[in-house]
Amino acid sequence: MATLKALVVDDASFVRDLVKRTIRQRFPVIETTDAQNGRRAQSLMSRASFDLILCDWEMPEMSGLELLQWMRQQPQYEKVPFIMITSRGDKDHVIEAVKEGVSEYLGKPFSPEGLSKKIIKVMGGTLKTAMDQNGKSMAGPTDALKESAALLTQKREPLPTAATQPAPGASAQPSAEGSKPAVSKGSMSLASIRFAESTLRSAVKDINLTEVRVIAKREQAFPGILDQAVVDIEIGDGQMARLNGYVHQLQAVDKRQDTDFVSVTIRFVDEDPKKLEDLSRFVARFRAGKR
Repeated sequence: MATLKALVVDDASFVRDLVKRTIRQRFPVIETTDAQNGRRAQSLMSRASFDLILCDWEMPEMSGLELLQWMRQQPQYEKVPFIMITSRGDKDHVIEAVKEGVSEYLGKPFSPEGLSKKIIKVMGGTLKTAMDQNGKSMAGPTDALKESAALLTQKREPLPTAATQPAPGASAQPSAEGSKPAVSKGSMSLASIRFAESTLRSAVKDINLTEVRVIAKREQAFPGILDQAVVDIEIGDGQMARLNGYVHQLQAVDKRQDTDFVSVTIRFVDEDPKKLEDLSRFVARFRAGKR
């Protein structure tokens, strides 16, 4: 029986489902509720109590940072763990979130293991007590429970401060500052697509408001179907659009087993009007360059 409550906040339903599924499978003592933006989350938090908040940064109506700022001003939420889950992993944004009282920072795309470790880290003894009290009813995988017990006994690492070099995300993955966005090279747009465990260098073959299709050399590490992805796109004037999605299709470019190139289709999941506007600008520029 669930004894703790978590609120999952993200404008993309696909991401919310991933987070909820990970929690359900690994921590059945935690009951989840979700909200599509900060404004909805604020309403839910005013009517009910939550033991953990997992929130995206960029959302319509109210951002994750604005929700965090409001939350830390509420006596009942002053010390409740807040995990920022976002594709914004550059140093300045990490420091800004730390200053506002974020408990932990997890970069997109993330792995279930990375998310689990962050939850265990911020909830500490509270989670251990709930797990002990419900030990006989635990339905999660044995290895996940062993991992939880081991991590709960480890020394907590301090969050990054303005004087230290932060490390966004739970696993070894490039930050938004370090990854190379989609850039034009003549009539070709080169793209760098981030996954939880790797980054794919590729060329954009086609793009619209729903998905992007890229071509990549086979020698690289490829993701699996339905894996999370973040596509960084330079929309002009030094501005970046970070589009969340998932792997929809993998296909050999040539009809032979020893093909050197693979086609990867990433389907976008963002529902933020601002991101869709940024994507529209890039699509228009891309199609103009193909003429």
